Amino acid sequence: MAYKISSDCVSCGACAGTCPVEAIKEGAAQYEIDAEKCVSCGSCSDVCPMSAIAEDK
Repeated sequence: MAYKISSDCVSCGACAGTCPVEAIKEGAAQYEIDAEKCVSCGSCSDVCPMSAIAEDK
């Protein structure tokens, strides 16, 4: 199951640098995760200082 970034994102970019499959890109309002590329490793969630990333249920 892919991860999703909530509106709590402050666009710091910490998550994008840790994604092993480059599934995270800067969007218009905040960073976004490409669900088709995401391998659900959780590394982005671990580094997010705002706890804005969680599994998309």
